[in-house]
Amino acid sequence: MPTLRDVVSVLDGLYDPRWADSWDAVGTVAGDPDAEITKVLFAVDPVQAVVDEAVAWGADLVVTHHPLWLKGVTSVAATSPKGRVVHTLISNGIALHTCHTNADSPVLGVSESMALALGLSDVRPLEADPAGPTDKWVVFVPETDADRVVAAMHAAGAGRMGDYDSAQFRSTGTGSFRPLEGADPAIGEVGTVEHVSEARIEMVAERRLRDDVRAALLSAHPYEEVAYDVLEPAAQATDRGSGRIGTLGSEMTLAAFAAHVSERLPAHHSATRVAGDPERSIRTVALCGGSGDFLLATADAAGADVYVTSDLRHHPVSEHLEKPGACAVVDVPHWAAEWTWLPVGSRALGERLPGIETKVSTIVTDPWTSHIS
Repeated sequence: MPTLRDVVSVLDGLYDPRWADSWDAVGTVAGDPDAEITKVLFAVDPVQAVVDEAVAWGADLVVTHHPLWLKGVTSVAATSPKGRVVHTLISNGIALHTCHTNADSPVLGVSESMALALGLSDVRPLEADPAGPTDKWVVFVPETDADRVVAAMHAAGAGRMGDYDSAQFRSTGTGSFRPLEGADPAIGEVGTVEHVSEARIEMVAERRLRDDVRAALLSAHPYEEVAYDVLEPAAQATDRGSGRIGTLGSEMTLAAFAAHVSERLPAHHSATRVAGDPERSIRTVALCGGSGDFLLATADAAGADVYVTSDLRHHPVSEHLEKPGACAVVDVPHWAAEWTWLPVGSRALGERLPGIETKVSTIVTDPWTSHIS
């Protein structure tokens, strides 16, 4: 039976905590890592109604998009709403885990889930994240010692490329040197030029591992003076990034598109707001799950006909629409946009851990309970 540790390992593989913003609070909030997990409930908000649903269903774990806390606390007494959530969870043996901004940008993340819910194709990041900085290592070592040096570098984390590890390129040639007075050569004698069959080893490593890889290399290498290069390759984009952009299967007017968005997102009690000519043609759609006004100019520059996001403010939208040819804007409820990730995350976890049962909460936790047109 999978444990909480197993489930968290899968979630961290899908939504690496290192991708979270510095201000965020992601990860496990409550729960024993060794506890068995059979039922997992997915929800947007860790509020009491969701926790009560988890208790009634017999869940062992609740996975939410929004954190329970973003600031430090000195009490979890049940006299406060959040403290009551914690007490309900713990007293019923239910763990709580959060995937927030670390789930916004990746494949199978919030923005991509929203794009798929709206039926977009050719979906790609609106603002791609650069790949983590890497080093290219080039090492020269006697052929007889090459395997040992390679093994040490791999053990330190070098040679990993995406879903592959132990990667290297090796070629051979002849190296030469002359040990001088005071040297203690592993091969050859002081004052004599030595020719050695050497291997040229090349591999990549994350830059954060530079000191570890260097230490492993030097420790395993037989030479007193080691010849190696550390190069910095050009940065590459990843398949992660803020927002998404894609295309509709067929053009529609802005008015029809707004209705389409409303139909594709879960039902709620709030309002979907539209800015732009209702008869404008829409084909290229940019979007961002959650609060996304920081990408409004990016969406416009990318050639989007419309930008869909949440929590847009008056002045940024007003100033945007004053620009000639500005894209239209559709503002949807924050909860509804991010809810689209729940079925995707739930299915991804279930596929990777078939021994557990997952469920998506349909409780509307959008704080807005009604609107007047």
